[in-house]
Amino acid sequence: MRPGTIFHLGVKELRGLVRDPILVGLIVYAFTIAVYTEARAVPETLNNAAIAIVDEDNSPLSRRIGDSFLTPYFNQPSMITANEMDERMDAGADTFALDIPPNFQSDLIAGKAPVIQLNVDATRMTQAFSGSGYVQSIVTTEVSDFVRANTATRTPDVELALRSRFNPELNQMWFASVMNVINNVTMLSIILTGTALIREREHGTVEHLLVMPVTPLEIMLSKVWSMGLIVFCATLLSLVIVVQGMLHVPIEGSLTLFMVGAALHLLATTAMGIALATLAGSMPQFGLLLMLVLLPLQILSGATTPRESMPEIIQTIMLAAPNTHFILMAQAILYRGAGLSVVWPQLFWLTGIAMIFFIFSLRGFRRSLK
Repeated sequence: MRPGTIFHLGVKELRGLVRDPILVGLIVYAFTIAVYTEARAVPETLNNAAIAIVDEDNSPLSRRIGDSFLTPYFNQPSMITANEMDERMDAGADTFALDIPPNFQSDLIAGKAPVIQLNVDATRMTQAFSGSGYVQSIVTTEVSDFVRANTATRTPDVELALRSRFNPELNQMWFASVMNVINNVTMLSIILTGTALIREREHGTVEHLLVMPVTPLEIMLSKVWSMGLIVFCATLLSLVIVVQGMLHVPIEGSLTLFMVGAALHLLATTAMGIALATLAGSMPQFGLLLMLVLLPLQILSGATTPRESMPEIIQTIMLAAPNTHFILMAQAILYRGAGLSVVWPQLFWLTGIAMIFFIFSLRGFRRSLK
């Protein structure tokens, strides 16, 4: 293995990438516009939710509850009858329908426990999930204030001291922007490396390389370091310019430590890209394989939902995926400011998985050249 040969072959790959405007545009878009728009597009709070109120009590308390649903969280509540409620829900006119029963205020003052019915259109997942909590909190607050003001019996106030660590503003943009960059590291490294190998096949330059004094290991290493370098630099620039500069998302931990983990992850994913390109005979087949591989990697690795909420067998299987450990490491460093003493297990597993993937891909690449 000659470092000079690997270097020159890698430079050839970089020149080939620069001459491909589609791939260059994909890299720029994925680490700039896509990160910014996805972070801004994620709704941070409930916004303009449609709500209707069936006021069968028509008391000061029921009107007080109706007046407490304010913009921008809710639209102006529509006062409807009980007969209209189901029809409006079926037509999708309301996300929430609050039914205040008759004698609600008098039963509350008498010490009874009246029930308010809340109907939710659960097909609107984001609003249904967060909005139910908003409605419950608003109704509970208004009822508690009314009871304290109109009854002699006072319940002691209990104050909940909430301390939100690592994201004190509860800003979902912080999560969306960083995780989008992390997901793009996996996606682009696999795509670029696999595309580079398939492009060699389609142009017939693999045969030209084989008649030269180069080995399969040198060819594979040149693609790994060149494509990995592109994604490595794009990741660093995206975190500094887009995430920290444009979106003002704080990075708590060491960027140097994170980039070391990113380099190990890139070794594994670029090798995975070569393995997929070896299995695929053409670019369309490579695209189909990407859909079968990337979707489970992105969804089941903890980037979308916490791993703890998944079945144990899925958690165990996904430990073989490099991006599972990469995401654990990235979240610990970038969100919680963890150091090497915390993330060394993830770095260890990334190193082991990267070496296994590289050896497996090299063997497959050698067999494909025979």
